Amino acid sequence: MQVVFTKGPGTSYDIAVRRETGATLAPRNGPGGHPHLPHDLVHLLVEREAGIDFGVFGQLAAGDNGLFWPADPAERAKAARRRKSKGATSSERATMDMARSEELAGIAVPVWEVRRGFAESLPAYVTRNAIPPVIEKIVGCFDDYADRWHALPVGESLTVTW
Repeated sequence: MQVVFTKGPGTSYDIAVRRETGATLAPRNGPGGHPHLPHDLVHLLVEREAGIDFGVFGQLAAGDNGLFWPADPAERAKAARRRKSKGATSSERATMDMARSEELAGIAVPVWEVRRGFAESLPAYVTRNAIPPVIEKIVGCFDDYADRWHALPVGESLTVTW
């Protein structure tokens, strides 16, 4: 699966997913984020580097629509019916993986910001002795993508493989 982030003005961006399994998905707007790391890019990197299989991006790769909707209106209607029949609850594993993604992102971003000089100190909820070892791997990945994203002109894209 490939995830394409297209830079907008300020911290805005669009996100598109190209995948082998499931309906073709319509691009959507991202929620913004850090000028060097879009919010969804953070989660993609966290989930990929930490081996989180049932977070947002793992579910997309497996064919679920997640926060996206099918590009084809007929597929969109089918997806809506499936969601209603499944109910609003997620599987236990998906819920745990989503929570783990949020937890790791909430640690990795401030650690990265301090190391890059964007912040002077870690927030109180991040203590140095409570930083999981996988954070080093994630933060290194942030470095790989942050400068490329920041240097992109508005309208240009960055593609990340899952």
